Parts: sequence; C-alpha cells; structure tokens
Amino acid sequence: MASDQRSSPTVRPFLPGDLSALLTMNNAAVPAVSDLTAEAFLDLINGALVCLVAEADGEPAGFLLCLGHGVDYDSPNYVWLSERFTDFAYTDRICVDETMRGRKLGDALYGALFQRYAGTGKVFLCEVNERPPNPGSLRFHKRLGFEEVGKADHGDKAVVYLKRAAQPAGQAKP
Repeated sequence: MASDQRSSPTVRPFLPGDLSALLTMNNAAVPAVSDLTAEAFLDLINGALVCLVAEADGEPAGFLLCLGHGVDYDSPNYVWLSERFTDFAYTDRICVDETMRGRKLGDALYGALFQRYAGTGKVFLCEVNERPPNPGSLRFHKRLGFEEVGKADHGDKAVVYLKRAAQPAGQAKP
C-alpha cells in the first residue's frame, strides 16, 4: 500500500549538501565500490564530468559519478579504459541506498546520463567486479546495453570492463 504513495524518483546534479548522504551510501556499498573519505569523495566529485543524484521522497537515494577523459585519477580501471578510449563518460561509481532498491533509481540515473550526453559521440564505460562477484550489477549493466570490452585482475579484485555505444541525439531511454 505504501509503495503506491511513493513519489517517482527525480534526478538532478549534485549539491554540496548531498555530500554526507552520498558518502554514507558509497561506503555502505563496499566492496562493490571503494570506500572514500569525505575529502577524497569531494575531490572526485569536483573533477567529475557529472555527479547525478536520484531523489526519492525528497531525499537523496542514489547517485552516479561519471568521469571524462583526461582526469588526473590513478584508479587502475580508469587508467585501463583511458588507454583504449578517448571520448567517453566513465561511470566510476553508481550507488543506491539499500532501502531504495527496486525503485528503478539506477535506471533513472543512467537515463539522465544518456540524455545529458546524447548526440555528443561519447561512449559510456564502466567496470563491474567479478571478484568479489557482483552479478546483480553485471546483469543491470548488460540490460542497459553495455557489452564486455575487456577484463583485468588486480589481485584483490578482478573486473570486467563494459562499454555502451554513444547515444544518438533524441534517444535517451536506458
């Protein structure tokens, strides 16, 4: 019954007041994403192509942080992708609050990202952990049209790299 009264998620750019809620979400999602300090997270956001926030019921409920080419970021995944692609929007992390899962917030975040860069020629890149396994994220990204373009073993983690073709203008749906 309560689910019928929930508002639809909205997606907007990051605002400074979001930092605490997003950092909590990020660090709760480890090991799917790496943990961050508030300072490191803010540095990452400030260097991002875009950081989108999904709101549900008026509160931040998820986010997608996307980097472009040429950022000074020493992540081995970002470096691997930067060596192979130039005009891209790289999803460094996407997180949804545990209590908000199943409400299509991930779809809304990616839909806003695809719309934002439709017609620009940017390909969409990301990676998903294979070790530790993250099969839900792999299924999610493949459902959105991402395809495998490589793999890497970093010792403590192994990842699969994914790419989705550039979004034509006017076709923003995930």
